[in-house]
Amino acid sequence: MMQIVLIGLGAGTASALLFASVASGATASMLLLLLAPLPILIVALGWSHWAGLIAAAAGAACLAVVGVEFLAAFLFGVGFPAWWLGYLTMLSRPAPSPDGPEWYPIGRLVVWAAGIYALMVGALLLSFGTNLASLQSALHIVLDTRLDEVVGEQLDPDEAARLVDMLVMFVPAAAAASLTLCTVFDVWLAGRIVKISGRLQRPWPRLSDMRFPSFAPAILGAAVAGSFLPDLLGIAVSALAASMMMAHVLLGLAVIHATTVGLSGRGFILGSVYGAIVVFSWPIRWPLLLIALIGVSDALFDLRVHIARRRNPPVAPT
Repeated sequence: MMQIVLIGLGAGTASALLFASVASGATASMLLLLLAPLPILIVALGWSHWAGLIAAAAGAACLAVVGVEFLAAFLFGVGFPAWWLGYLTMLSRPAPSPDGPEWYPIGRLVVWAAGIYALMVGALLLSFGTNLASLQSALHIVLDTRLDEVVGEQLDPDEAARLVDMLVMFVPAAAAASLTLCTVFDVWLAGRIVKISGRLQRPWPRLSDMRFPSFAPAILGAAVAGSFLPDLLGIAVSALAASMMMAHVLLGLAVIHATTVGLSGRGFILGSVYGAIVVFSWPIRWPLLLIALIGVSDALFDLRVHIARRRNPPVAPT
């Protein structure tokens, strides 16, 4: 037990240092910030979820000396999500087969990550006020000086107002989707690190085998419809729509990886898919929308099974 406590304290301190690096304002600090959940995830997967919980509490305690805002941001943005995802990753139940316990599906972890960060972004939006005007006013105060520094010149008030209004519309959705993607990467990286160390108790799943529960597309559809609601509520729901779309993009990529196994042109296909994502990046990443539709189709109709049947039809009895 003492070992778990000490490891948790060390991981929490490391996570807090990564999180606090953002205060430096350096560009590289954003990368460190996105890796802040990693120490908590590593101890949660390699030792126990109790070590992850101690790490989350220790990190929050370290940042409490900086300010309540840092404590709350770390606890709800890094500590609790990392601990919870680490706990779910190592969750299992006895299986009827002799192959060992049934582990928590990796697809549900991705859905959890999308839901957690959509909720976090929505709560952050509501902290600015209860309507769109109050959010715009608060962001004008926060961003006016910062925008001048980024652009390098004094912005016209009307131009600055239009820029802030655009940020209000698009940044919450982009933040939710980006945090979902980065958190899934952190979980994957933590799993690989713990597996290499020999402490991982569960067989680490292949991402190409990832599957979503049938309700995931329904959540996505409801969130897309809800994003058209007026005022601040529509913007908050758009964060859920963006995070769930990113989750289905990951599922779509898993489908593409799984269905191209054994094809002679697999390298060219995968290279073209990822190249299209990079090249067609403005104003909307259309390849991501198409890949998300593949993910939705797989969640609804088990696309991979149908493709496998077409590729390998059953042999007629003789």
